[in-house]
Parts: sequence; structure tokens; C-alpha cells
Amino acid sequence: MPGQIPIVIRVLSIGTLAVLACWLLPQPALAVQEHGHPEGIYSHQGAHLFFTASMVLLVYWLRQRRLVREAGWRYIQYAALFFILWNIDAFTAHFLDEQAGILDTAMPAPGKIKIEVDENLAALAWFYYIAKLDHLLCVPAMVFLYAGLRRLLKDAGQRRPGVGSP
Repeated sequence: MPGQIPIVIRVLSIGTLAVLACWLLPQPALAVQEHGHPEGIYSHQGAHLFFTASMVLLVYWLRQRRLVREAGWRYIQYAALFFILWNIDAFTAHFLDEQAGILDTAMPAPGKIKIEVDENLAALAWFYYIAKLDHLLCVPAMVFLYAGLRRLLKDAGQRRPGVGSP
């Protein structure tokens, strides 16, 4: 046992140095993923369709088995519904952005975006802009998922005597 303490200290020291190195030598974190044409966007769009179908199936089974009577499962159903909407929205935005070829985006300055479309498609520019606000659907989905899982865990703890709540 006494021989293991220096190993723990050594591991913690290396971890601390790694964290300090990341703080002192930061690199840009690129949050936007560009998809290589054509395989990248096709597989990504396919993933959106598969995720949508999975969430539709989840909602179907939750309702079929009447699990939505419990609050935790009901929250998870709401999460699935928001994930369905998010996937449809993201699929549409990706299609307009990278596949349709009817609009073009440019960043004239940091934090600004210019959406270029033909004059007769001005409404499409607004539709695209709103579709790019997909976080307004994804964040509530994650909140409902978290709330549902937390509620299921709490309910399971109440059913078992001697188990504390989370």
C-alpha cells in the first residue's frame, strides 16, 4: 500500500500538467462540421432520417404499452417528439444549405451571415434562417430526456425500500 501513493501522486501530477497545458496553449474549437461531398452529407442526412424513425418507433411503443401514464416515460415521450421535430428541421436546413443549390450563405463579418437567394425566393431565406435555429428544438428535447430519466430513477428508488433518491 505505501508503494502505491507515489504512483497516485504521479498520475495526478501528469493530469494536472495536462490540464494546465490545455489552459496555457488553447486551440480553436471548431463547432461547425463541414460534410465532404457527396458521401458525408448523404450519410449525415441518412442519420437524421434513421434517428427520426427511431423516435417515432419509441413514441409508438411508449403509447402502445401505456407507459406514458408514468411521468418519467411521459417526459421521455416529449423528448422524442422534440427530437423528431429537431431532426426534420435539421434535415431541411442541411438540404437547403448543401444540396438544393437554391440559396447561398456568406459570412461578411464575424457573427454575421448573409443569405443570398433570388428575389422571388425571399420567403425561403426567412424559412432557412428559422430552420437554422434548430437548438430551439434540440435543447428542450435534451431537457425532457434528462427530466424523464431523473424521474424514472427517483420512482425506482421509491419502489425499493432503503434506496435513497438521487
